[in-house]
Amino acid sequence: MLNFEDKQMTKVLVVDDTPSQKHLISTYISDGGYHVIDADNAREALKKASLQKPDVIVTDVVMPGMSGFELCRILKKDPETKNIKIVICTSKDQKIDRLWAMKLGADVYLIKPFTRDEIIKAIADDH
Repeated sequence: MLNFEDKQMTKVLVVDDTPSQKHLISTYISDGGYHVIDADNAREALKKASLQKPDVIVTDVVMPGMSGFELCRILKKDPETKNIKIVICTSKDQKIDRLWAMKLGADVYLIKPFTRDEIIKAIADDH
């Protein structure tokens, strides 16, 4: 588990194309003491991941242009971003979706709706 000082330095990139969902997740994480960066889609997230080097990325799956699964695959194949912890946060509750996410390198798979405690635990726990 991270202590308070570590949290302040931990950058979390939140990726969701639904403004209300992105705001909710960002608020939970920010209230948990983490530094939040956000992106409206996976392509923007790729740019921000490369430039801002977040410690954790929390991403939706279903987004226009590029899915969260594709984002995860690209990040995990890039030597510069392969060690970023990825939390998939989705309403896709099928076993195959969870297996696919893990195969692509996701560290945590959370089903919406989730609690504040669940998202903070997903970020804080070592993977």
